[in-house]
Amino acid sequence: MRVIFTGGGTGGHIYPIMAIIERLKERGISKDDEILFVGTQKGLESRIVPAAGVNFKTIKIQGFNRKHPLRNFETIKLFLQATKSARKILQEFKPDVVLGTGGYVSGAMVYEAAKMHIPTMIHESNSVVGLANKFLGHYVDKICYTFDDAAKEFSEKKKLVKTGNPRSQQVLGLNEKKIDIKKEWGLNPQMPTVLVFGGSRGALAINRIMLKSLMDLKKKPYQIIWATGTYYFDSVQKKLKGINIGTNIKILPYIQNMPGLLPEMTCVVSRSGATSIAEFTALGVPVILIPSPNVTHNHQMKNALDLEKAGAALVIPEDDLNPNNFVSSIDHILLDEKYATEMSKASKALGVPDASDQVIKVMQEIAR
Repeated sequence: MRVIFTGGGTGGHIYPIMAIIERLKERGISKDDEILFVGTQKGLESRIVPAAGVNFKTIKIQGFNRKHPLRNFETIKLFLQATKSARKILQEFKPDVVLGTGGYVSGAMVYEAAKMHIPTMIHESNSVVGLANKFLGHYVDKICYTFDDAAKEFSEKKKLVKTGNPRSQQVLGLNEKKIDIKKEWGLNPQMPTVLVFGGSRGALAINRIMLKSLMDLKKKPYQIIWATGTYYFDSVQKKLKGINIGTNIKILPYIQNMPGLLPEMTCVVSRSGATSIAEFTALGVPVILIPSPNVTHNHQMKNALDLEKAGAALVIPEDDLNPNNFVSSIDHILLDEKYATEMSKASKALGVPDASDQVIKVMQEIAR
């Protein structure tokens, strides 16, 4: 099966595609030369996709400027040029199906493919549907989604297929290489442990609350692994120079093998991006979510509230975050085994262990 994938800008648009690509190859459905990822030169995809050995092409396009509407004449001009570039790529590659996950680049690629009567579909991984996917919903053959709230935003009900996030299935395979926390960091595998992190670069609000709470946390009968993010690690180290933080707290810049560590954790403190949520629910890890307020349509808050409603998470809005509610939330999960077990069950019930296969099934059904 020849497939063009398109999406860009954020990890939430890229990682579901990478999970599907991996599964297509595992099952022998598509070979390397039958897969193409179309993104932008400036987006995160320009680093992630080629590094994974996936064929990659770019289209020049930009998003709408909500603050300065007059600048959108340039955006419209670029979109029209992008559809011409998309047509050329589609004519040369001759895909059986085109799948978009969001971002302006997918708007141009999927729209042009639909106009050319090539089977098309989109995948929405967030609770709030992005602008590109909302636009494309009218033109595609199928709409795959993760959260029920997203399904409500599409008027094309017959096109909807609930598949979950493909990252869920991928992470279940990756967690076979489990991290030995005793060997790695000298921590006790029998003691409750919380992982605190804000993504690969880190999250300033999460790092600040950790710095304010450390003196309290070091007295607790549980362990903390704090991944500051590569961007903030040096500044955190400087602030803690000469301060005794105890033996139950380990501070790291980044965790390479996150799927290998998550099953060993009693609880995780994190942002609430779609990819992270897919990982947590696949493995049934209780979470304390501090949604990023700096995202389109506040979708991280909506993602987080969906989990809280199901009993799988505690949510603390960034504006309300203080050492008292932060530490007491961790205490609530780590010091109450029954509550942690209930949260874990609720989380796992939301996970979709065969999400990639479900998306691939839809791809095969519509492929020409």
